[in-house]
Amino acid sequence: MHKSILWNRQLIFEACKNAVLKLNPTRMWRNPVMFVVEICAIVTLIISGHNYYLGQSLAFELQISIWLWITVLFANFAESLAEGKGKAQAESLKQSKSEVYAERVSSNGEIESIPALSLKKGDIVIVEDNGIIPSDGEIIEGVALVDESAITGESAPVVRESGGDKTGVTGGTKVLSGKIKISITAGPGETFIDQMIGMIESAKRQKTPNEVALEILLYGLTILFIVVTVTLAMFSGYLHVTIPISILIALLVCLVPTTIGGLLPAIGIAGMDRLLSRNVIALTGRAIEAAGDVNVVLLDKTGTITLGNRLATEFIPAHGIKAEELARFAMLSSLSDDTPEGRSIVILAKEKLQVRGRDIRPPAGAKFIEFSADTRMSGIDVNLVQIRKGAADAIENFVNNNGAKFPDER
Repeated sequence: MHKSILWNRQLIFEACKNAVLKLNPTRMWRNPVMFVVEICAIVTLIISGHNYYLGQSLAFELQISIWLWITVLFANFAESLAEGKGKAQAESLKQSKSEVYAERVSSNGEIESIPALSLKKGDIVIVEDNGIIPSDGEIIEGVALVDESAITGESAPVVRESGGDKTGVTGGTKVLSGKIKISITAGPGETFIDQMIGMIESAKRQKTPNEVALEILLYGLTILFIVVTVTLAMFSGYLHVTIPISILIALLVCLVPTTIGGLLPAIGIAGMDRLLSRNVIALTGRAIEAAGDVNVVLLDKTGTITLGNRLATEFIPAHGIKAEELARFAMLSSLSDDTPEGRSIVILAKEKLQVRGRDIRPPAGAKFIEFSADTRMSGIDVNLVQIRKGAADAIENFVNNNGAKFPDER
């Protein structure tokens, strides 16, 4: 995804356009090195035009002017491209919002499909299995298993239900199972995702201490080399040796650190945007520079870093149970579980048992029990045999309620 964002045609076009707009001297003077190169490019271009007007050769001066303009434009392009990447992240979030539709309950009880951006505070919406919650709100009816990994980073789906302290839901999260009725509590532009977009767009690239020190050094070197070039011109005049202005300009540009001066702003912005591509928002370059000195990061539960998609990786049988038997029962009880965990259990079982999907045939007369947020279990009933898979406490309650004893070694 990030590669497509970087080399997107629209992004390249915007970077080229901004590279030209950044030639404005009122903006270029903030970068002293490139400002000097731009002045030199203008001077050589004027000399080329003067030579053309007088009918003299202009090839040499024009060539220098072209190379200087390329240098300035490339520096501006690199900075614009880095800035554009951050804007692209914000635009992708905006686009994801604009593509979501909500099933709103009208005043007369009818359900109408409207864009999520049109929702207002107080609207009532209904979200069912595999639906995206359109905006921040409170559950007023129903219970659902919600995947909040995109917002909180927590890989385990959470149960959200009406009443109690688990009624709040966030726009952009996904209902894995269940049906809920939500009262919208955030107006347009006030949702959690809107706040994320605002943080990205308002992130200012404040100069770090190292950048400030390097910029002071660039100022000093630029002034020093200008003095050297002017002194050389004065000495050559004193010795009656004529050095063309274009030669002196070429010498000056070679002396000043154009590479560092041209790419320094782009490097600072690129550091912030590299974090954005990993879904980490950095508000300042100072924070990135400080992070470079960090060796250990301590995270509590709210700071869990995860992929956001739990997958089954191993079957661990209890005493007296064969691994193949456990895998087969786990697969059968997960066939009616459409959550990421359920699908991953089926995939792992097929690998362990060396079977293909088309070869999986449940026993005759089998009854599937679909996974739901209420029971937090799925399973299959074959005659008098009941096989269940789900949350540990839910399975324990199921076993105890059916008159059996839950094994202590579990």
